Amino acid sequence: MPIENAVDVDFIRRRLEQSNPDPLRTVPAVAKADGTHAPLQKDSAMPKHDLPFPVYDADHHFYDPDDSILRHMPAQYKNDFQFLEVNGARRLAIRGQISRYIPNPTFDKVAAPGSHLKYYRGENIEGLSIREIGGDPIRPSDAMRYRDDRVKWMDKVGVQGALTFPNLFSVIESRMDHDHDFLFAAAHSLNRYIDEEWGFARDGRLFMTPVISLADIDKAVKELDWLLKQGARAVAMSPQPVPGYRGYRSPGDKMFDPFWTRINEAGIFVAYHASDTPYSQLAQWWNRGSEWTPFKPDPMTACVMTLERAISDTCSALICHGVFDRHPNVRVASVENGATWVGSLLHRLDHVHGMMPQYFKRHPVETFRRHFFITPFTEDSVSTLIDQVGVDRVMFGSDWPHPEGLADPLDFIEEAQGLSTADLARVMGGNLKGLLEGLRD
Repeated sequence: MPIENAVDVDFIRRRLEQSNPDPLRTVPAVAKADGTHAPLQKDSAMPKHDLPFPVYDADHHFYDPDDSILRHMPAQYKNDFQFLEVNGARRLAIRGQISRYIPNPTFDKVAAPGSHLKYYRGENIEGLSIREIGGDPIRPSDAMRYRDDRVKWMDKVGVQGALTFPNLFSVIESRMDHDHDFLFAAAHSLNRYIDEEWGFARDGRLFMTPVISLADIDKAVKELDWLLKQGARAVAMSPQPVPGYRGYRSPGDKMFDPFWTRINEAGIFVAYHASDTPYSQLAQWWNRGSEWTPFKPDPMTACVMTLERAISDTCSALICHGVFDRHPNVRVASVENGATWVGSLLHRLDHVHGMMPQYFKRHPVETFRRHFFITPFTEDSVSTLIDQVGVDRVMFGSDWPHPEGLADPLDFIEEAQGLSTADLARVMGGNLKGLLEGLRD
């Protein structure tokens, strides 16, 4: 298939159906002295699907078992993080406060992958609830919970590598920021579990994202140093201002430069993934103070756009407060935050630059396009995002195995009608692969 031609979905589907069972696998890249990594090499453990390019998925998850945070939690905090029975349902309690942000934190039953897509695509003409659209819950397969089973599943569907996030990380910072010792103990416990059970870049297939917070810069640097020794290629952070005992600060504040310096020198990247943030209070203000929950939406909460505001403001803070001027090798990925906010942010940055150019060493729109990588939602326009930031800054993420994601990651091909094969290869593989190898441009 000529590389300059638009994607022929049927052609690629036929190639997938005729896939060769002979194996092909990647192994970890080797860090080099300049902070980059040697290209990922191939050996003989992964079936080679006859796609014109390898697929790297920027948004996978695993359903955490009960002990993912508790296994290594210091004894003094084990009663502060509990799974309790409340009215016949298991709930997460942090310091005695029940959180409903994750409806079923043990994940013994979950909505099927892709089962909520109709809702998020705005195709709910019957006015069904999100639970009605999702259908009966399922018990998660081993591929949704365990590493070796995930790799076998990836082999089956044709995914060569995946950036993978835990689920429970989304409550750590926002629900524990009142006690930094507790916060960092929980994060380190989860990170140790990930390292033991999954590895941060084991066999060059699953690239796990350990959790980190800047709430205490000394603890953050200590945790990052440990993660780098363990081989982490990326770290996951919540898109929000940094919590502190005396209030919030921008992550771009110079007091956090020891962290950004290490990211800059190590050649890894930061993934800001959607999570529970203080922005959920915006929805509470407009909805009589009730806690925001992801699977019980209402029209006003959808209009408030807490998710989009959180990531947009985080990107603005990093740009306006000079992180990339001081640390030009830093790259940031926005994961599971969608892409509808990008156009309005670029417009705003351009307007602010027109009013106050003296505050910027480089045009902020140029800075955004150089330093940020965006994973659009399935319902977003990929071609519009490419027009906004360039094809080399867009990364496909399936959100597997979540119900709002794709049941089959390669179904993304059908969302990318009109892209050339070369551009699709960048979006579905090359851009993430390059980041994982330490490349920047």
